[in-house]
Amino acid sequence: MKLSSSVFALLCLIFEIVSVALFLRGFFPVPVKSSFSAKSKLTDFPAEPQTGDGVNSSRAPAPLFRRVVLLLIDALRQDFVFGADGLRFMPYTRHVLERGSSHSFTAKARPPTVTMPRIKALTTGSIPGFIDVVMNLNSPALLEDNLVWQAKSAGKRIIFYGDDTWVRLFPKHFMEHDGTTSFFVSDYTEVDNNVTRHLDGTLKRDDWDILILHYLGLDHIGHISGPHSSLIGPKLREMDDIIKKIHSSLISKESEGTLPNLLVVCGDHGMSETGSHGGSSEAEINTPLVLISPAFRRKAGLGQPEVLEQVDLPPTLALALGLPVSQNSVGRLIPAVFEDSPLRDQLRLLQINGHQLSRLLRDSNPSFHKEDGYEQFRVAEKSHGSWMKLYMDGNTSEVLSNMGKKVLKQYREALKAMSSALSKQLGKYDMYSMIMGMILILQVLFLLVLAMPEALSRDAAVDIPLASSLLSLPFCLLCVLGSALHVLVCTSAGGSCYLCSLPWLLVFSVILVSSALMCALAAMAMRRSPAGNRTPAKGCAWTLSELDTLLLIGTVGHTLSLASSSFIEEEHQTWYFLLNTLCLAVFQDVCRKYFREQRGRGEEVDGKFFREPRGEEVDEERGSLGMSSEWEKWLALVTPLMTLACCRLLRALNHTGVQWAHLPDFGHWLNR
Repeated sequence: MKLSSSVFALLCLIFEIVSVALFLRGFFPVPVKSSFSAKSKLTDFPAEPQTGDGVNSSRAPAPLFRRVVLLLIDALRQDFVFGADGLRFMPYTRHVLERGSSHSFTAKARPPTVTMPRIKALTTGSIPGFIDVVMNLNSPALLEDNLVWQAKSAGKRIIFYGDDTWVRLFPKHFMEHDGTTSFFVSDYTEVDNNVTRHLDGTLKRDDWDILILHYLGLDHIGHISGPHSSLIGPKLREMDDIIKKIHSSLISKESEGTLPNLLVVCGDHGMSETGSHGGSSEAEINTPLVLISPAFRRKAGLGQPEVLEQVDLPPTLALALGLPVSQNSVGRLIPAVFEDSPLRDQLRLLQINGHQLSRLLRDSNPSFHKEDGYEQFRVAEKSHGSWMKLYMDGNTSEVLSNMGKKVLKQYREALKAMSSALSKQLGKYDMYSMIMGMILILQVLFLLVLAMPEALSRDAAVDIPLASSLLSLPFCLLCVLGSALHVLVCTSAGGSCYLCSLPWLLVFSVILVSSALMCALAAMAMRRSPAGNRTPAKGCAWTLSELDTLLLIGTVGHTLSLASSSFIEEEHQTWYFLLNTLCLAVFQDVCRKYFREQRGRGEEVDGKFFREPRGEEVDEERGSLGMSSEWEKWLALVTPLMTLACCRLLRALNHTGVQWAHLPDFGHWLNR
């Protein structure tokens, strides 16, 4: 089948767009959303088991806290609080953790560890995807059900100071706010002073219920000089003084007969060894979560902080303030926060959280009934009903207490299983769609390289042997193999893949096109191989050589690297590879040129006839360059090798990226 160059290019472009779209459909997981369009309300709470249809059947437990201060320190790593740095630079915070009424946890942030997705996770309880990294540059208003909206709807008065990302995400939600831009990375002083200057006046006031503070200075220091900079210590001391000021003010406001206050200290993400963030290294995903309140028991020693998910904080804060849990939250309650509440309230809170998770699981997973957590929750609800029957009958024996503890354990295991299942679904890539997209992308890429000589010829036409491919035995075998693999993947994956949800006729058409392209590529490659027909197209004097093959390998390597989630941090590795490939290709071409000159005039090389330039042409060209033929030959041979050596020297000068940043390099030596 013969196509003009313009039609061929258009078809390749359309095919490439569809292939990339298929790959991206598998790379970006579908968000887990509830089927209910409206946001959660208190009236959506499930009925308490075995209490009938009376007025108390859907009751919500009373709030635990009167005021909440959320202190978010950007890029606060776990070891900055719980490690040696915390002991040295944050003495007050460590004292409260070791001797005060507090709870400390290691909260794991899911990648991408970028500020805007992390704020979404801390307010909605859901797990944002990599597409939110792009939205991080221009954050639109958050329309999804979230903790800030719930608090405002319940009449809570909210004040915010700090990163203006919050102001863009939650417009008209704050009674008072002052946003600071995060793009002046070199500023790590004024950006925090603009937050702290409001503290004294705000803490003395009584006209607010929730105070949110987002400090950016620590993150900016990390970007400037890394986590081991001499600037880290003073900044941590500054944050420690702020924690002391807020904690002392909240304690002074405590009074008899009122609910206690709560101070939450956390980080949105950590910081890598180079001071960056966005990836999934331990230093980037492990953040401290500290809860300080007189409602908690005093501790004797810090111990090893319990590990939980960052998304566990939103449902915990919501129910602790008497608010509904966000519809799309995948987090579960933190048991330590409610351990001193009456047993009935603890069971009720776990039931409300479990009901929300089970509904979300039911809406997002067609095979939800097969999940262990869903069945465990149903069993726990039945046990809860039996406990409530004894409780309502006035039973106060030890049997009631033991049974209640058993139901608590059942609820916690069910919530953990359902939260894990939902989190895996959010972070699960559709590998089948990604692989098929990559295969189609590479097929188009090979087709472009093989058809390039004909497309650039005088005829400007491309001959693709599709007709002969459709009648070949390999085409039939590839169709049968592709169909069998599709059936196997769809039956084993339970229909969770995007391609498995498409009509069979459409998928089979894609398999036919891919198989035909594969056979056509093989035929075109054979036609251009030494064993095939080496007659070039009219007006075209070259065929696919080793140079083209090397460049093709480099392009494929670049394409594959784009599929990596760490491409942003390790992009330079791709360009190192492409530059080395280009130098080797030029060296190979130079070698062929000069060794070819040693052959006789008109000698056939690699199936093609090359005419040796006339002597006067060569002498005229060399004379204009002012060099002898021998000197020109060695200069041409040495130049690619010298370029490779210089590239290797530059690579060793400074280890950029994340994976090899800890290795010594020339940059460290020069700094010393």
